[in-house]
Amino acid sequence: MAALGANLAIAASKFVAFAFSGSSSMLAEGVHSLADSGNQFLLLVGGKKAQRQASPQHPFGYGRERFIYAFLVSIVLFSIGGMFAVYEGYEKVRHPHDLEHWYWPVGVLLFAIIAEGFSFRTAIKESNGLRGTLSWKEFIRRAKAPELPVVLLEDFGALIGLVLALGGVGLSLLTGDGVWDGIGTLCIGVLLVLIALVLAAETKSLLLGEAAGADDIKKIEAAIVDGDTVPRIIHMRTLHLGPEELLIAAKIAVRHDDTATEVANAINAAEARIRAAVPIARVIYLEPDIYSEAEAAKGPDPQATPGGPTPHPAGH
Repeated sequence: MAALGANLAIAASKFVAFAFSGSSSMLAEGVHSLADSGNQFLLLVGGKKAQRQASPQHPFGYGRERFIYAFLVSIVLFSIGGMFAVYEGYEKVRHPHDLEHWYWPVGVLLFAIIAEGFSFRTAIKESNGLRGTLSWKEFIRRAKAPELPVVLLEDFGALIGLVLALGGVGLSLLTGDGVWDGIGTLCIGVLLVLIALVLAAETKSLLLGEAAGADDIKKIEAAIVDGDTVPRIIHMRTLHLGPEELLIAAKIAVRHDDTATEVANAINAAEARIRAAVPIARVIYLEPDIYSEAEAAKGPDPQATPGGPTPHPAGH
């Protein structure tokens, strides 16, 4: 919401500055801010749609709506923001013209830097509560909720873009050559395209389905195994159905002489321990099996996912 409010105000001021000065940097930045405003609206729509209850056609709910709308954001940023700025910059380099009423773009850019700084500061404050000890790069790569990484990258790109625009306008005024305004616009376009590609790659990974984080996997494994009714995990898979929804499927070892009642009680107790340890574990499937030393000697589960959780020996 902070980003949406800031971008709407900034977009309006940039278009006014473009109207008075004819600066292509201002036009590109105005379209950039308008695209960012649309992106924040898309994230809000995705968050609202993701709250719908599960249905027979979608039994695992609509949590991935947030991933889909975040991916749409990357497309909007690439097409409307980045490619438009590249085109506008190219045209301005080919056909430069002097800036009129230079104080309009300079004043608006200074205002925009302050407003974007407020939005960026809010995104950093919100992210720090989830980031923990992760670096910013790791946080953006590992975050399951797409909204904060999207806003962080957009605001970071916006601040750099504003500096580039200010540099282009400033050099045009100092040299009297409007080509610098076009070069600044081109740089803004390239920056937006790069950010859009990073966002697309990260949200594509979420859309394909990511496993739980390493810390959550350790908590889940520790919660399942109690050393008595569940002596070990044979193998396990996890999948994010949404940012705050996790599916867990595991084959667990039980004692060979347990009764059906004892096995059912062991599974129910393990599910309760998992939900206590990792509250976002909404869907849990535990399959009991008898652990076999002979099967374990053959090595890890051949269907284990490369790069995923450490595979456990196969069952009987």
